[in-house]
Amino acid sequence: MEDSNVTITELIETQGLRNLTPEIDTDGIVLKNPEVNRPALQLTGFIEHFDKDRVQIIGYVEQAYIATLTDERRDEVFDTLLAQGIPCLVYSRGITPQDDVIDLCRRYQVPCLVSEKTTSDLMAEIIIWLKRRLAPMISVHGVLVDVAGVGVLIMGESGIGKSEAALELIKRGHRLVSDDIVEIRKVSDSRLVGTSPDITKYFIELRGIGIIDVKTLFGVQSVKDKQTVELVIKLEEWDKDREYDRLGLEDHYMEFLGNKIVCHAIPIRPGRNLAVIVESAAVNFRQKQMGYNTAQELYRRVQAAMAGKD
Repeated sequence: MEDSNVTITELIETQGLRNLTPEIDTDGIVLKNPEVNRPALQLTGFIEHFDKDRVQIIGYVEQAYIATLTDERRDEVFDTLLAQGIPCLVYSRGITPQDDVIDLCRRYQVPCLVSEKTTSDLMAEIIIWLKRRLAPMISVHGVLVDVAGVGVLIMGESGIGKSEAALELIKRGHRLVSDDIVEIRKVSDSRLVGTSPDITKYFIELRGIGIIDVKTLFGVQSVKDKQTVELVIKLEEWDKDREYDRLGLEDHYMEFLGNKIVCHAIPIRPGRNLAVIVESAAVNFRQKQMGYNTAQELYRRVQAAMAGKD
């Protein structure tokens, strides 16, 4: 499992923030907490139980309170706040802080930033972005495809046909997220999101042909940046001595970062159309999510027929 690092520079760029202290090295300041904080009691001087590692946001209410303070008291309050080693100070609604506050930020090497967004919108966007970036992450060998809205992770031994199946799915109108390496992040207790490493984004490797650019060949509608991982298709060499599931009454699972994902083992034999099988599995999965289980319906019909004979 890998840990992600998020710098203040990335925060500035992704959130479109205006930097009032450009002389401070924002590349060297790392965020580790996905939550944000609006200092309230801290502006009165109470700093016990203060989460100093969070992004600190000053909104309209905080600024209205600050405006009631004398210059000496304001400097004292911000001197105490900034001395805690906070990662940055962000003003929402386009509020411009007083010059002495900016000077104190320079002294303590705390970036002072401004956003035009409302306080609530800014907090929500930063939290969502940070939780995604700081989420626990693993890299797995496979292909992630958006099939009819279902994130399908195709896994299996190297050379078994994962990329070829993905290419056929793309030709059938579905979308590629990542080939070969899939980065999976746990963004919540129930949700895993898969993305592609930047270096291989939109690329597929086809043995005998080489690397192809899916976005260039098939258009922007054939690719996707990220997708929730909901279903695993594990491709395996056909084993005549193994009993494969033929009804699907019971679900099998694969675990990633503590989350269980439904998994189907698909045996590979010449002549089997993998793309159609994967597509059918995805649509069947959606059908189950909507409350209709074909295997259970068949079982019900069989039970009803047997009861009618008695």
